[in-house]
Amino acid sequence: MALADPDLSGSTAFITGTTRGIGKRLALALADRGCNVVSTGKTTDDDSDLDGSIEQTAREVRDRGPEALALELDLRDETRVEAVVEEAIDRFGEVDVVINNASAIQLADIADLPADRFDLLTDVNVRGIHLVAHAFADHLAGLDEAWLLSNSPPVVTDRSPGKAPYAWSKLGMSFITLSLAEELAGDGVGCNTFWPVTTIDTRATRYFGLGSEDDWRTPEIVSDAVLQILARDPSECTGNSFYDEDLLREAGVTDFSAYNLTDGDPAPMSARLFDPSFEREA
Repeated sequence: MALADPDLSGSTAFITGTTRGIGKRLALALADRGCNVVSTGKTTDDDSDLDGSIEQTAREVRDRGPEALALELDLRDETRVEAVVEEAIDRFGEVDVVINNASAIQLADIADLPADRFDLLTDVNVRGIHLVAHAFADHLAGLDEAWLLSNSPPVVTDRSPGKAPYAWSKLGMSFITLSLAEELAGDGVGCNTFWPVTTIDTRATRYFGLGSEDDWRTPEIVSDAVLQILARDPSECTGNSFYDEDLLREAGVTDFSAYNLTDGDPAPMSARLFDPSFEREA
């Protein structure tokens, strides 16, 4: 296995949802490569009933050497999004990696999901990524090389019974990201989405009971996959929707067992959440 290990020294990443799970793992993986991190989310150190906070992640980034800035952020608040983006740029001068990781999840039939829950999905996932992309677009376009990545699935379906509102919001994240790739074509900004084939062990996964540990992998598979993107040329790698397994296979990985929580081969539940016909590469 020869995974790409990009040198991100001098770079700064703005990551949404870094308190725990995939977002925190992304922050620490980038910090291990020398990247400064803007850690954002709603959970602060004052929220003692939850494990993890934006400040805790920032401290762990600093323990690795790079600088970190923890900023409380509710993606539904347009004014706050704009202020946080401005503060991040003022602090670091350039923010050349933007990762839209945070999102809301509500798995329910259309008949069972009330309007306020639907609005939450739309406001956090679709509107939220628009606000972040809108706030950063001109800044990213003005840099020599930059990235905007979103944790969202390929757009391969026109229906998702049993989870349509959630699917709509996640596919909306991808739609905005891939559209931005076209809008910023020629500006050296790589706009791509990434998505795990299997369910990832996170607080949300356990809360919603999405399968069992036999079906889960650790967040490290996602961070390793994202590093494979960041090792590329953003002007040439843009407008793509990547699965984590595909990125890692291309890097030479043939054995994924190190990412599994238990022995066995986890089912591709996450991919099939949006694409029921999904089949793994042979």
